[in-house]
Amino acid sequence: MKHSAAEILREYGPFPGVERVGGVSFDGKNVWFASGDRLNAFDPASGQSLRSIDVAAHAGTAYDGRHLFQLANDRIQKIDPDTGEVLSTIPAPGGGRDSGLTWAEGTLWVGQYRERKIHQIDPETGAILRTIESNRFVTGVTWVDGELWHATWEGDDSDLRRVDPQTGKVLETLDMPAGMGISGLESDGGDRLFCGGGSVGVVRAVRRPR
Repeated sequence: MKHSAAEILREYGPFPGVERVGGVSFDGKNVWFASGDRLNAFDPASGQSLRSIDVAAHAGTAYDGRHLFQLANDRIQKIDPDTGEVLSTIPAPGGGRDSGLTWAEGTLWVGQYRERKIHQIDPETGAILRTIESNRFVTGVTWVDGELWHATWEGDDSDLRRVDPQTGKVLETLDMPAGMGISGLESDGGDRLFCGGGSVGVVRAVRRPR
């Protein structure tokens, strides 16, 4: 297993009126993050806040190319990013104990925080298709170039882990500095991993090793 320190490329925020960052996603141009009672978008090049959507946004956030998906308590909302309308909802697999959320290959992947699991689910029904076990609290999940990454956060320790999507075996870890937690995770499809900063109210970009 490869083990190294996380290389933090940039820190975005703090953002006006944002006390906590939950889920993080990327729509190919802008970064979205959940902050409790709304979804917020910013430009990762300039760091400028762009817009927000008033919708319950408590944990993981995902984007499928057309829609945003947002964890809100015990459900996952499908949202039109242009209008902010909630188009449909499905039950979250953890019943409110869910954390990270990402989209890959036509399905949603959901982290279950204290249960230390990642579920692949049907985005139409919420049915669980497969489950991967972790040995740490799961706080974010993302796919990039066929790699499954997830974030962990326990006490003052947080890291990013690349895991085998079949077995859950840890292949690589990136350690965050002590006291710097990760509350949401998304890739930009390249060499950046966007990480929610939890109660600090920021988003950090971490380099993804090649």
